[in-house]
Amino acid sequence: MADKTKVCIVGSGNWGSAIAKIVGFNAKRLAAFDDRVTMYVFEEMINGKKLTEIINETHENVKYLPGHKLPENVVAVPDVVEAAKDADILIFVVPHQFIRGLGTALLGKIKPTAVGLSLIKGFDVAEGGGIDLISHIITRHLKIPCNVLMGANLAGEVADEKFCETTIGCRDMKVAQIFRDLFQTDNFRVVVVDDVDAVEVCGALKNIVACGAGFVDGMKLGDNTKAAVIRLGLMEMIKFVDVFYPGSKLSTFFESCGVADLITTCYGGRNRKVSEAFVTSGKTIKQLEDEMLNGQKLQGPITAEEVNFMLKNKNMEAKFPLFTAIHKICTGQIKPQNLIDEVRHHPEHMQTF
Repeated sequence: MADKTKVCIVGSGNWGSAIAKIVGFNAKRLAAFDDRVTMYVFEEMINGKKLTEIINETHENVKYLPGHKLPENVVAVPDVVEAAKDADILIFVVPHQFIRGLGTALLGKIKPTAVGLSLIKGFDVAEGGGIDLISHIITRHLKIPCNVLMGANLAGEVADEKFCETTIGCRDMKVAQIFRDLFQTDNFRVVVVDDVDAVEVCGALKNIVACGAGFVDGMKLGDNTKAAVIRLGLMEMIKFVDVFYPGSKLSTFFESCGVADLITTCYGGRNRKVSEAFVTSGKTIKQLEDEMLNGQKLQGPITAEEVNFMLKNKNMEAKFPLFTAIHKICTGQIKPQNLIDEVRHHPEHMQTF
């Protein structure tokens, strides 16, 4: 009999803890998986006690997902190498700024046959300019294939077991079936596509558009304007993938990773919330991040900067007026009140497909 598939979740924030509920539940009930799911937890002290000890004793991540019980077979481990060493599946769900460091720590310490799955929404800046996809960084650093999971998946609602869909980008259909089994529940519906890069790029770019939606909310410009910003944002997302990751399918943008994730982030996500407060409070984005996000990182402004870096390199800022305007607002070059003027008459937005 073949050994059971062992799973490690690398990360334990809001989203990592929500996904641990699903993965722990499925690993326990399905014969193909080892019961014990390890979860790498960055150790911190909470009221004088280690967070890993609190999680393992109470089965609750009191800092990042309070009020939710994690399955008892999910075990918090403070050492990433210890957590990951026996895993056949490594699920990466940490802020994207930490992925290179984790890759360095794990290289040569994991099973050579392991496969990765990135749930990380964001880009990194490649050496010498341009964008690096997180799944590509994981593959390069760890010498393992890495797939992606993206969708309209606000962590709190997933943890509450409200119905939603998600998209897994995976080219290996045998591995895709294992992922589907590991993640699919009655309330978490999985669709697999082979368009891996487009799935991942959508997950990063929508955070830029959400900042624009937040600015619109802060200025109380109304639902019509917000809908226009979301549509223009979707057009720029499609164009960006077409320019930088050619060969992707238009249909991928109509999966959960595309239009659905874009909508939910523009109405419910932290990028929208902080961007609205940026308009109304007069505080900097950094101040608001520290005040509002309980230690979590804001991805939209960083992603806008990384995308702008890439567009500038190709002299294409003018082809992406919404992305460019949002970046300029986030960096203080123009005021939020200038957002609509930047896109209102722009010829790039007078075209259809």
